[in-house]
Amino acid sequence: MGRGKIAIRRIDNSTSRQVTFSKRRNGLLKKAKELAILCDAEVGVIIFSSTNKLYEFSSASMKSVIQRYNKSKEENSQLVNSMSDVKFCQMEVAILKQQLQNLHEAHRQLMGEELCGLGVEDLQKLENQLEISLQGIRMKKEEILTNEIEDLTRKGSQIHQQNIELYKKIHEARAYAANYDEYSSMHETPLLSKHVAPPISSYANLSIGGVFTYG
Repeated sequence: MGRGKIAIRRIDNSTSRQVTFSKRRNGLLKKAKELAILCDAEVGVIIFSSTNKLYEFSSASMKSVIQRYNKSKEENSQLVNSMSDVKFCQMEVAILKQQLQNLHEAHRQLMGEELCGLGVEDLQKLENQLEISLQGIRMKKEEILTNEIEDLTRKGSQIHQQNIELYKKIHEARAYAANYDEYSSMHETPLLSKHVAPPISSYANLSIGGVFTYG
């Protein structure tokens, strides 16, 4: 009869536990050494007992084994992360493709195409979507028209105000010109008044030849 399987669980008896630890530890270190020799493998084994005692074996320097392990772990981690990123991107692309396909299908249905496979409920939903879209379009159209009317009204008010200002300036210019003409006509001096000869009586005491006569 073959040996029955031994349940792998913690050994309660401390003495038996210590004996088993020593046997299996030696066996493990022996197997590690054989593996390194037979297979030309770089092997490192580190064991801590329950009493915190260190046991180790390394086919080369334990430090070099640990450094190689850390480097390999980091490279593998980067590779795993890269693969994870690639898978994530692939999933994102697949989702975006499906969303794009759904949008194309919805657009065709809104245009009245490919309606054969739709039932009454689906057609009702599509009709409601169209009504909502039309309502939004009407509201946007009214908003644009209202803004244009307000803009034209504002520009018209500005032009009207400019016309009033221009009329005032023209009226003031005409009034100024009329006042200037009236003032000029009231204070104008005849041209001949500066050269009128004195009366004849002022020459009464003069005589020909320069001889004055006294009366």
